[in-house]
Amino acid sequence: MLPLLHKAVDGGRLTPEEGLTLLQSHDLHALGRAADAVTRRLHPEPYRTYNIDRNINYTNVCAAVCDFCAFYRKSTDADAYVLPREVLYQKIEETIALGGDQILLQGGNHPTLKLEWYEDLLRDLKARYPRVNLHAFSASEIWHFHKLNKLPLKEVLRRLKEAGMGSLPGGGAEILVDRVRRAITVNKVLTEEWLEVHRTWHELGGKSTCTMMFGHVETLAERIEHLERLRQLQDETGGFTAFICWTFQPENTALSHIPPAGAYEYLKTQAVARLYLQNIPNIQSSWVTQGLKIGQLALFFGANDMGSLMIEENVVSAAGTVHHLTLEQIKNAIREAGYIPRQRNVFYEYIDPEPTEALSALNGHGAMTNGKGLVSLPLV
Repeated sequence: MLPLLHKAVDGGRLTPEEGLTLLQSHDLHALGRAADAVTRRLHPEPYRTYNIDRNINYTNVCAAVCDFCAFYRKSTDADAYVLPREVLYQKIEETIALGGDQILLQGGNHPTLKLEWYEDLLRDLKARYPRVNLHAFSASEIWHFHKLNKLPLKEVLRRLKEAGMGSLPGGGAEILVDRVRRAITVNKVLTEEWLEVHRTWHELGGKSTCTMMFGHVETLAERIEHLERLRQLQDETGGFTAFICWTFQPENTALSHIPPAGAYEYLKTQAVARLYLQNIPNIQSSWVTQGLKIGQLALFFGANDMGSLMIEENVVSAAGTVHHLTLEQIKNAIREAGYIPRQRNVFYEYIDPEPTEALSALNGHGAMTNGKGLVSLPLV
């Protein structure tokens, strides 16, 4: 395995077979050391980043049926909702007051809301809050708009962009293998459709993130196939700013019989993703599903970003996973890892003042090179 790790650390491109070999490995420390070395090569700056945003689920009504989702409701359910504008305004103003610059606006595949409704929503929010980026919808929602309104996908995305959509989240990817998607979802985008939404958005000049939810019915080879499809699209468009992965949270879902993947599997998969996705610049830690300490440890397993303060989160928490961090906890986690925390936007531009604090030497909390190009992990 060591030659493969050196290949990735030196900037080489792993083949799918080589990626699978690494994912089948049980040498977590070796994978972590290599992933950390790649991260330090891509991000030699003394900073690790975070952002402040809020995930507003404007509706929980969804025509798709996903076995892994505990959040969605049918339109006839008593607790189905579409949030009033006044509630949206309040949530956005609370986010701005906490220093946030972005709203992650996501719902479900609502069976009756037309494209004009979404355009009006975006125009209204952008007019009221011009400095707030609307990181809006998912590939599944966008594809649903395209089918429901019987309009070309490019026209749908162009109209949403003109109305104020600033960037496209990577949600709804799960595993980009149709066998898996058909096994756990109904009435939801398949692999080519998810990729086509992002491809078209990138062609319009937009940026997006990409994701992977793993630890359910997929095989290790299918995790690598997912990474390969993302890497191929990034080769084509260069439109992905970051990759985020997290483990499936089974509680309260139709897949509750599946044992939850733990921190070992999370760290291993993220490390391999960092080694494999050499053309995607940033990787976010998933402290929302893993908690503070594993989220912090992810900074030594390929992540250069602690993700969002996540003022509000409803989908993962509906599945029974509830981790909450304060802004100071996120900053301290970065400092304890030996870095200076910086706030960034979705485009990974720093939006806070240049810090005056000096970076302490990378020992004790930080990582030390071992003289062989790899990096040894601290004892946490």
